[in-house]
Amino acid sequence: MSYKIIVLDIDGTLTNSKKEISPATLEGLIDIQSRGYKVVLASGRPTPGITPLAKQLKLADYGSYILAYNGGRIIDCKSNETIYQKTLPPDCLPTLFSHAKDAGLGLLTYEDQAIICGTKTNKYMEIESKIVNLPIKEVPNFCEYIDFSVNKCLMTGEPDEIAAMEEKLKKVFNGYLNIFRSEPFFLEIMPQGIDKAHSLLKLLNSIGLTSKEMICCGDGFNDISMISIAGLGVAMENAQDCVKNAADYITKSNDDDGVLYVIKKFMS
Repeated sequence: MSYKIIVLDIDGTLTNSKKEISPATLEGLIDIQSRGYKVVLASGRPTPGITPLAKQLKLADYGSYILAYNGGRIIDCKSNETIYQKTLPPDCLPTLFSHAKDAGLGLLTYEDQAIICGTKTNKYMEIESKIVNLPIKEVPNFCEYIDFSVNKCLMTGEPDEIAAMEEKLKKVFNGYLNIFRSEPFFLEIMPQGIDKAHSLLKLLNSIGLTSKEMICCGDGFNDISMISIAGLGVAMENAQDCVKNAADYITKSNDDDGVLYVIKKFMS
């Protein structure tokens, strides 16, 4: 199959354990773009947490794309236009906040240059802050403060507590929100129907490509949907077992230039 577009999760996939793109992988991704391939950075990160990597990869120069918030927003890097977007219903925020507060979990969302937190900051919020390189801004009344549209919320806490909350919220918001873990300690709260696969299909349709022409690489729970629909679904060696089970191919780890290995093998 002749692949034309490669979609990359960021954390645990494109970046190594230091949250960096290795020089070899960087060079490889710029090279394939110069030869006409498109690159999509598809992450649960907010847009500001992806933009620095997009600049490194010169996505704007080659007309490649950012898929932020697990598919809540797609941006054409060349024009900086939003191709597709879906936001959370505002009426869900008080219920989410109440459940998080009662369970002692963190709840956050995002502004342009900050993480907005309505609960006490925990260590997992600090992890998210470091990942996306945004400061945490604690606000006294979360629900009143959020008077703007948001693409997602994130609950944070101990893995067993997050797993229990996932099951609870799926019952509370059945058919209304899309709720899943991206990490054992991160619970993603998304608009109904939104995941990486859904939004990638929107992107492919807008640029005249099919899923058979797409390679998707990932390592986490939230990558399974896109790996499952791709012409070539790739799991990293460091991926969770359920991701490997969904994949067509397992590459090297994120610390061993697994993405570069895929490029050389399938996009040469």
